[in-house]
Amino acid sequence: MNVRREVLGDEHVEHALAAGSPFTRPFQDFITRYAWAGVWARDGLDRRFRSAITLALLAASGREEELAIHVRAALRNGCSEAEIAEVFIHTAVYAGVPAANAAFAVARRVLAEEGRET
Repeated sequence: MNVRREVLGDEHVEHALAAGSPFTRPFQDFITRYAWAGVWARDGLDRRFRSAITLALLAASGREEELAIHVRAALRNGCSEAEIAEVFIHTAVYAGVPAANAAFAVARRVLAEEGRET
């Protein structure tokens, strides 16, 4: 849970937990154990690099709501706006221009909300 909170922020995690129900609690437990403790806490890649990979994969798969969450996480993990843009440019070549275009739109909205859009 510590890694999840450090990457996504306490506010996001608290909201996700508060919105839980008996139906969704097992899933919240699953993602905390497997995604956050099992993958994000592993040695071998730093959080900045994991954020870049995550941004590319979410952009490529069209997961825009999750992408917004992870743009914020990437900023928290030390990615600059320029690096986030480079991830999406790279994604355009391998996953398609429409996926990258949508990712830029999501990131631009998030950066503006965070007061960071240049």
